[in-house]
Amino acid sequence: MFRSRRAGLVRRLWRQRCAAASPEDGPGALKPAVHALFKKLKDEELELLVQVVESRGAWESGCVLAPRGDPRGVKQGLPPQVLLCRLFRWPDLHQSHELKHLCYCAGGQGACGDLAGLCCNPHHFSRLAVPETPPPPYLKASCGPSWPEEPQLMEFSYNDTSLSWSTIKDGCWCKLAYWEYRTRVGRLFAVHEASVNVFCELPRGSGFCLAQLPAAYRSCAVRRARGKIGRGLLLSQEPGGVWAYNRSEHPIFVSSPTLSPPGACGLTVLKVLPGYSAKVFDYEWARGRGGWQLPGEGPCDPHSIRISFAKGWGPCYSRQFITSCPCWLEVLLDRPR
Repeated sequence: MFRSRRAGLVRRLWRQRCAAASPEDGPGALKPAVHALFKKLKDEELELLVQVVESRGAWESGCVLAPRGDPRGVKQGLPPQVLLCRLFRWPDLHQSHELKHLCYCAGGQGACGDLAGLCCNPHHFSRLAVPETPPPPYLKASCGPSWPEEPQLMEFSYNDTSLSWSTIKDGCWCKLAYWEYRTRVGRLFAVHEASVNVFCELPRGSGFCLAQLPAAYRSCAVRRARGKIGRGLLLSQEPGGVWAYNRSEHPIFVSSPTLSPPGACGLTVLKVLPGYSAKVFDYEWARGRGGWQLPGEGPCDPHSIRISFAKGWGPCYSRQFITSCPCWLEVLLDRPR
């Protein structure tokens, strides 16, 4: 009976596999190694893996621990986490250094290193986003001038208290402000935990739910953009900086003072694809830096991050400024000490 139950779990897992571009890299080529790994998992680990894969990471699950040790039988020596990430999320994945543990994975905090198992939960990992892969449109050589020659100062509309630092220093590491175009919607959301989910609709979970923020009027463009937020993103404060993990099914676009190379006069906007993570703020780099001047929008605090949902902005987009984006988030960081 137990054998047939495990066989049923394996069949459910196999139905969730991703398609690959070529037969050589497809699930069939990985099948022997994958089934060998499944046999090594305990019943409870296999059940958890089924729940995680079928829900596509909709909720923060525990670690799926694969036994450490002999890698024989694994195709090309692929570690368990790479094997399952390739099978269920990214067929083009090749090496473990392309992956990053998410903040709620015990393996990322070193806890799994003291255990006999290694976490291979495919939704405990993200891929690393870098400007070169995939190449964002704003880095193409065909782009025109960085900014309009005579930018105008934008006008903003606030719905509640000021964004002064007196509102920030209450023990939290950041506060979140949600914007629709140039109007801020709702109050500031203080973040005291090490990480926070920002989402519009999430079956299970907690964090900053944008669907709960009231607004007197929303245009069709705003409603369409909000419909793409879905699971949104995960923001985490980690040693040395702040990371953003795109949990939605659409890209997010990020800018911060520490994403621009030293001496750059233009704005760097990083495109983060679904399932990817990026270090969006570096505390050491920001230390001692002065104000952040945004052309067309005036001065900006040097310890802030701006994130647009689904819509990009910048020199190579029709939207030159983030205030032209339907839905965006401002992350106001506590000053590094």
